[in-house]
Amino acid sequence: MNLIPLPAFSDNYIWLLQHQGHALVVDPGKSEPVTTWLRENQHVLDCILVTHHHGDHTGGVEILQKQTGAKVYGPATESLPFDFHGLKQNDQVSWQGLNFSVLDVPGHTAGHIAYWTQPSAQDPLLFCGDTLFSGGCGRIFEGTPAQMLNSMDTLAMLPSATRVCCAHEYTLSNLKFAQAVEPHNQFLRDHVILCQQLRSKNLPTLPTQLALELKINPFLRSRQASVVQAVKAFAPHTANQDVDIFANLRAWKNEFK
Repeated sequence: MNLIPLPAFSDNYIWLLQHQGHALVVDPGKSEPVTTWLRENQHVLDCILVTHHHGDHTGGVEILQKQTGAKVYGPATESLPFDFHGLKQNDQVSWQGLNFSVLDVPGHTAGHIAYWTQPSAQDPLLFCGDTLFSGGCGRIFEGTPAQMLNSMDTLAMLPSATRVCCAHEYTLSNLKFAQAVEPHNQFLRDHVILCQQLRSKNLPTLPTQLALELKINPFLRSRQASVVQAVKAFAPHTANQDVDIFANLRAWKNEFK
């Protein structure tokens, strides 16, 4: 079971799983990177997973669906411009011996979902769209800070070896902010160096590992004393409540340069 990131647009990744001539893709915002890969590698696309309704995650689905007949799955409570099987928390999707568990992770959009699976003899996989990024989280467009914090908590409880397959190459900019929040975090310093080396070679910084994100990502660490202290320095009015701290952390990131 091989995992392949297909670059799209300026900073998207369309994640592709391939197994014995079959392929699954996640959030194909464009069809061309997928069709090119399928043609060059002589694979059949038979499953498409969608995490949320934004066009840079869905724009290529209808073309791929018509070309290949692939089954399409997406969030049950969001409107998508193609036929799909709607999914919600605790639903399952099966593909080539893999069972994907569906997680409700609203915040970025109201109905955002994620997919988690445990391949045989490999570390688990999480396809989380724009909810969790390496060193960051998605902007809160349709949900609330409380929902996004709950979504972070949901993902934080997954097995620590989980490979986190985010949908954008935002890592270096996210880590710049994370260092502003926790400038003395040595795990964070070390990871910045690694990611700079990867990007200098035009290599992806993803997937990341959940165990690492729990050490470096301020949005998974918003209850840590160091993060709370930094947020209160940025927004002194912040109440001693988890949601208020998280909300002001996200507000800080929104205006961070």
